[in-house]
Amino acid sequence: MLGLILVLGIALFLWQLGATGLVDETPPLFAASARAMAETGQWLIPHVNGLPRYDKPPLIYWLMGVGYMIPGQEQWNPLGTWAARLPSALSVIAVMLSLGYTLLRWPQSSGGLRSVSTALGAALAFALSPLILLWGRIAVSDALLTGCLAVSLLLFWQSWAEPRRAVWPAWIVLGLAVLTKGPVALALAALTLLGFGLNQRRLGALWRRLRPLPGLALTALVALPWYLAALAMEGEPFWASFFGYHNLQRFTSVVNQHLQPWWYFAPVLLLASLPFSPLLLLSLFRALGRCWHRWREQVPPAAALLEPAGSLASYAACWLLAVLIFFTLAATKLPSYWLPATPAAGLLIALTAAEGGRASRWALGASVALMAALTLVLALSPSWIPLINDPEMPTLPAELLASGLVLRAAVCYALATLAGLWLCWTPKPRPWGLVPAQLALVLFHLLAVLPMWNLGDRVRGLPVRTVAQQVRLQRLGAEPLAMVGILKPSLHYYTRQVVLYEGISRTALVNLADRLEREHRLGLSPSSAEVQPTVLVVIDQGTARKPHWQGLAPVELGRSGLYRLWRLDRGRLQRRAAELRAAGVAPTWQLPVPERY
Repeated sequence: MLGLILVLGIALFLWQLGATGLVDETPPLFAASARAMAETGQWLIPHVNGLPRYDKPPLIYWLMGVGYMIPGQEQWNPLGTWAARLPSALSVIAVMLSLGYTLLRWPQSSGGLRSVSTALGAALAFALSPLILLWGRIAVSDALLTGCLAVSLLLFWQSWAEPRRAVWPAWIVLGLAVLTKGPVALALAALTLLGFGLNQRRLGALWRRLRPLPGLALTALVALPWYLAALAMEGEPFWASFFGYHNLQRFTSVVNQHLQPWWYFAPVLLLASLPFSPLLLLSLFRALGRCWHRWREQVPPAAALLEPAGSLASYAACWLLAVLIFFTLAATKLPSYWLPATPAAGLLIALTAAEGGRASRWALGASVALMAALTLVLALSPSWIPLINDPEMPTLPAELLASGLVLRAAVCYALATLAGLWLCWTPKPRPWGLVPAQLALVLFHLLAVLPMWNLGDRVRGLPVRTVAQQVRLQRLGAEPLAMVGILKPSLHYYTRQVVLYEGISRTALVNLADRLEREHRLGLSPSSAEVQPTVLVVIDQGTARKPHWQGLAPVELGRSGLYRLWRLDRGRLQRRAAELRAAGVAPTWQLPVPERY
């Protein structure tokens, strides 16, 4: 069964992994940093676009960098995405295998085919989460954090379920999670274990079993040396950026305008488990009910004392609620913050589907109704696809309709709906659980989602890659490069040049002129217009129509999609900037910007 889970994981997350380009805006920053590490041999502090990048610890960069060290990248990895995405894909596959192994080794239901199907169902319920299908194939650190934290938490539970098992591997993997995204991993693990100990009314026994003091020493041994070395080398900028901004400030205040209501993760919880959200809600309701009844008793129930191996559902509920509570309390909220809860959600969905009973059948029926509704929405796509209006992808509606991919997706969801109806046909639970419907959703991903991903990359990503190639062909010597208007970090990745990024406003033009004369960064030195008389500018057609960019007499060297490649005379640029300064527009580029690139 683990072999089948591995095959499905490879199909879902490794198939065509490098077939599309990097997705702006964050993945190119990770990929460029990792590639720079591999090429320069400077592995301590990530750098991107000539600046240090303090926002994440180095494990994700190190793993990507190992991929970039493989020779012949231009031939077998021309888009640069295979090496950058591989850690995310492998992390998700590792979680699938860990979930499957845990349920095969400690079945939570009657043995035989039902236990096997529950293990496979949990792995697929996790992998088929819309969030996992997306973040498992992009070059950021969220999937790696999810993988390290999930494996660590499952190892903790395994040590609780079987006291003879060593617990130290869990603490080492937790150290890797801290080396992936910082102290948030410690907080989530602590909340999960605390909640589980209280839920079981055996917090003291859990403490003795897991041995947290020597365990945390192991975690520190794995993670702490890099933090100390980075602090010693970079000093206050590293402390202020990583701990001050990317950890403390993100938790206590809203950054990057990611303001969301306090109940934000309730709909995320539902969307992240589609179409099996009703089963997840029922499982949480049951877990809270068991907790309430347990706390009303005077002593822990005998089942909890004698059969800790049967506590996985309670553990998964505490795990999910720990993520929910922690990030609900955080001021900054993003959909990716829910990823660490998705393995727990997969467990709860599969275990609830295997339980049977009237409530489970109703929840399964509601899931099938959701599948039918999604089938209908996809089948009606010719009526709503023309309403899509994305300035960066103006041809997307026409290409989607012409491809027929959305109707293909409707067929796959119809198969899943039929499989679900078949499962609901008799009151007695089928021994293979959710697996038939889930296999239809695997086909949905392989036959519809991945081709749509390729189409979207062609419409949205290919123009940037094309203009990057034009830059590499047209650039004269050390001619500086800028991008104004729509900002794409992938331009830096694909040109391998420092790019000065500025926005749409009049201030952006003044900033660009000033930065060319005054800014220092790795790979860029300031120069006067006399020494370096021109600058290459990648500008989108909307920004090019702004009045302050008119009348500069650019030489157009190329175009692709929305983007134009200009060669601007810096003398004209400076005169326009002087006019704007006289009108009261002052440069702002030297103001502190925590996530500047």
